[in-house]
Amino acid sequence: MASHDLLSGIAAPLPLENLDTDQIMPKQFLLGIDKAGLARGVLYDLRMTPQGEPREDFVLNRPEYRGARILIAGANFGCGSSREHAVWGLMQAGIDAVIAPSFGEIFYFNAQNNRLLLVTLPPADVARLNDIVSDPRHSLLTIDVQQQGVLTATGERFSFEMPARQKRMFVEGLDMIGMTLAERASIDAFEARHQARHPWMSIDLPAQQRAAASK
Repeated sequence: MASHDLLSGIAAPLPLENLDTDQIMPKQFLLGIDKAGLARGVLYDLRMTPQGEPREDFVLNRPEYRGARILIAGANFGCGSSREHAVWGLMQAGIDAVIAPSFGEIFYFNAQNNRLLLVTLPPADVARLNDIVSDPRHSLLTIDVQQQGVLTATGERFSFEMPARQKRMFVEGLDMIGMTLAERASIDAFEARHQARHPWMSIDLPAQQRAAASK
């Protein structure tokens, strides 16, 4: 997977609190047997009218915010049900990062496992970012994962905390399997020690030899 240690793009202001996963990805878009086609369901009821027409006043439908890679969201973003489709849909829609004061717990870990970057900042900092990107002339943001900072087009910088494991995943371009394989040497060493101490537990030995080793 590609590393995301430096992410730049248009940021769209979406200062709605408690935006849950049912709103991010409504249930009628969960009928498929794979992940394909979820982008059309993202924030559907906010983006579209009951007649299926785009709402012109919704931020992601405005020409200046089309192609946004970053959302500046309200507190408790992604609360509600555990549906991982909310993360998949956001990423299929081109969203690579969400900045908010807080996130739903299950959504947070689903995002981490799928490498959707979530940045937690104090409410005052998020409010300031919303003010900045609400002017389309200043909508470009850069998230520096390595240095743990959000850089604005106005020259301001906002620092954020990030767990070391999550940071490594983004900087080195690793998913959960990649993180495990990165510890291959330690895993192999443990298996060798374990087999030496408990040879009767080795599945590589024929049954009779395992039985003899256990005596």
